[in-house]
Amino acid sequence: MTETDTGDPRNTEFRLAAGLLGGLRQDLFRGAFSFRPLPPLRTDGMLARTVPPRVRQYAAWTPHAVIVAIAMLVLFIGVGTGNLLELFPALPVLLTLVRPIGAWWLSLACSAVLSVFGSVHGGAPWTASAFVGYLSVMTIVAIRTRPRTAAWMWVITAGYGVLTEGYLGYASSSPNFTGPMLFVSALVLLAVVILHVRRSAEQKVAAQQSVTAVERDRRTLLEERTTIARELHDVVAHHMSVVAIQAEAAPYRVENPPPELEQAFVTIRENAVAALTELRRVLGVVRAADYEAPEAPQPTLADLGGLLRNVRDAGLTVERTTTGAVRELPPGVELSAYRIVQEALSNALRHAPGSTATVEISYVLGGVGLRIVNTAPQGLVKPSQGAGHGITGMRERVSMLNGEMTAEPTAEGGYEVAAFIPVAASVRNGEAA
Repeated sequence: MTETDTGDPRNTEFRLAAGLLGGLRQDLFRGAFSFRPLPPLRTDGMLARTVPPRVRQYAAWTPHAVIVAIAMLVLFIGVGTGNLLELFPALPVLLTLVRPIGAWWLSLACSAVLSVFGSVHGGAPWTASAFVGYLSVMTIVAIRTRPRTAAWMWVITAGYGVLTEGYLGYASSSPNFTGPMLFVSALVLLAVVILHVRRSAEQKVAAQQSVTAVERDRRTLLEERTTIARELHDVVAHHMSVVAIQAEAAPYRVENPPPELEQAFVTIRENAVAALTELRRVLGVVRAADYEAPEAPQPTLADLGGLLRNVRDAGLTVERTTTGAVRELPPGVELSAYRIVQEALSNALRHAPGSTATVEISYVLGGVGLRIVNTAPQGLVKPSQGAGHGITGMRERVSMLNGEMTAEPTAEGGYEVAAFIPVAASVRNGEAA
């Protein structure tokens, strides 16, 4: 037999009982009279926004007003009995505003005192005012605490009722409020517990949705960066191949080149080939299983004519405007600019059917500017509810090239994407040469 098998079988029951008593001590005894003021309601919710602004600032204190109204009701019931002691159950109701657990203990004590000295002398454990006040206090405390506290309050209430009726001689008194108190309080506390459980579930779902949204955005960002890396691989690989070929052919262009020069070109070629090999290895890491390398070269701004024709055939009226001196830009800039225009027009097709679009390309000294604007949707075709990942990809392309980009709705109901991609002066001068 193991050590667990030879142990005392009462250990499990003992631990269970200790856990229950620990929960009771934590919920109803530890810090019972600590200061816990009832916070005001939030005024930024959906229901609160329907209230006029002048009233909204006061609507935050609605729970406090309800508790005060309940206390006034208990006070009114006590006044009707003609016994001054019947006024005291209103005090625990007000105390729930600042010390909820302490208010419940005080309400239970008031009920015990009034059962002896109240308007029904020697009668039921709860007089009329004590019944309403105690039930109200239990409900408020259950709302302000957690379901386990509500269960403990009901158990102690049942124990109090059984003790006073069975052992203090109140069983034969009339009227008898213990049964109605336990029944009504069980229904009320059950409703409060269900409300707590539902609210907790909603909070967990909201938290999970928030985490899921963050993870989805992170995954989308990684996917966009992987796509950009795949596309730029062809551009970089082409240039590295050109470097290797030129380094290999350079010594043959010079008659009787010195050995040092030949060795230098050999080193350049070896480094270019090594860099190209490592680049292909990195691409293999980020490449998806179903990825197929494109057979055609990566597109540039010179290929925008074909893109615009395809877009027009798809039903989007688009016009193109080019300003500045058209020149060849670095391949990475050309590819990114083309993809930005392509994605912006695709968004216009999906989200603004029937609209018209304008593509503006500005060649300036510092780089190239892009502006794609589409009008508001027209016609009966409903816009597509896309995932909205295109903007993320455009921002990543612009950020990679140290550019700036804005994407926002226009005042007329359309949408505008504007980006500027800088080009270094050395690159421009080298191209001009």
